[in-house]
Amino acid sequence: MAVNNEVLYVSDGQGRPTGVLVPIELWREIASERETAYLCKSEPMKSRLVKAKKSTDSMSLKEVRARLGI
Repeated sequence: MAVNNEVLYVSDGQGRPTGVLVPIELWREIASERETAYLCKSEPMKSRLVKAKKSTDSMSLKEVRARLGI
């Protein structure tokens, strides 16, 4: 089944909505937001996330692998 960016609702025999099919990219976005919300429940983790988001220090995957020796 190929679906563009359309959300599809699944209904039972009486027409009551029982489920939903969403495009994978939308699902990944939803999952990411849920994970962030969960992590933000902890004040120390929330503080780390905010600090990381504001950080301008970064390195490429290649640099990380070299530093870790992998």
